[in-house]
Amino acid sequence: MPDTPKKKATAHDTVMTAMMTSLIAVCSWISIPSAVPFTLQTFAVFCSVSLIGGRRSLLAISSYLLIGAVGVPVFAGFTGGISRLFDSTGGYMIGFIFTALIYWASEKLPVRNTIISVSAMLIGLAAMYISGTVWFILIYIGESKAITLAQSLKWCIVPFIIPDIIKLTLSLMITKRLRKHITLIRNSKL
Repeated sequence: MPDTPKKKATAHDTVMTAMMTSLIAVCSWISIPSAVPFTLQTFAVFCSVSLIGGRRSLLAISSYLLIGAVGVPVFAGFTGGISRLFDSTGGYMIGFIFTALIYWASEKLPVRNTIISVSAMLIGLAAMYISGTVWFILIYIGESKAITLAQSLKWCIVPFIIPDIIKLTLSLMITKRLRKHITLIRNSKL
């Protein structure tokens, strides 16, 4: 079976990937105060997969995590460093990778439509929750503290479901409008 030629990244791909990396960083700094404060990182991840696809989003998310891991303060609260990936919320950031992988897999399906895209994002969100919650439990137990699954779900998932659904919906609305303009820019001879 002959090898299929690999598509080379264009300047447009590189710029869009870098922009999504930057968007994730900026959105991590925006904290919405509530009973349980949350950032807009997941909004940026949803925008990324919706706008540039799973493959390039995987690169954008990985770049974001690597930049933060080396100490650049791109994580929530203007923090950075490898230790942030190993604290109680690090599993959620690793979960961003699963979201991109799931979306990328959905792009390989023979049929692609809005329902499949939204389903892939929801499954990616569930993977993010699972990754983050499992990591949280391991860290919590590692600190010699007892926690039940019900308690961890109450702390790690329940307060974020509605905000994350809102972020997903907003990302779809915004990227639908942006996609038209980006296509025009990509096709222009400027």
